[in-house]
Amino acid sequence: MITVRISFEKKNEASYISLLDMQRVMQRILKRSGLPVWHTLGFNPHIYMTFACPLSLGQESECECVDVKTEAEQPDFEHWKTALNAIMPAGIVVTKVAPVEMKADLIAYACYEISYPAAEAEKLAQYNALESVPVEKKSKRNTKTVELKEHVPALELTEAGERVQFEICLPASQDLTLNPSLLTAALEEHLGIPAAAANILRTKFLTAEKTLFA
Repeated sequence: MITVRISFEKKNEASYISLLDMQRVMQRILKRSGLPVWHTLGFNPHIYMTFACPLSLGQESECECVDVKTEAEQPDFEHWKTALNAIMPAGIVVTKVAPVEMKADLIAYACYEISYPAAEAEKLAQYNALESVPVEKKSKRNTKTVELKEHVPALELTEAGERVQFEICLPASQDLTLNPSLLTAALEEHLGIPAAAANILRTKFLTAEKTLFA
């Protein structure tokens, strides 16, 4: 049995599909495709799926992936890609289908491209002068304070038409995961930049060695 990784982009209106709904979408798409995907055994069989680092609602991504299993001995992955893209909802595009090379628990960082209206550039530049930017990270078990400056010491701004953007890489491991919304909320609190004005795009995953996750 082969474990297959389906890599896809999730943009525009699809960014508002929650993880639970995304699981339902993928179940239906894979069933409609007729691809030889393995189902779990038991009274209520369903397609085995594992998503890496669920994406927050409203955020876009170029590096989403879901792992499935197949009993096919020599899958035609280009056919998988074509078959899936033919029935995907708007905003979701399969970019690659291939055997799994790295397990999802090797992901240590998630990198993002965050943009704001160009008018906010002067305020954004003020982040670099801040000595401390503590934020509260809430989980089901507890709430703890995290110093953002340890993970995002400065913002390197670049112009992109009518917007200004910067790139950051945040922890995304089993030990610590930081959502970029913590940064946009902090920018609103400390600098008065509306968090709603931010566009967040996840661009890639990195391993602990800062190599590209595949």
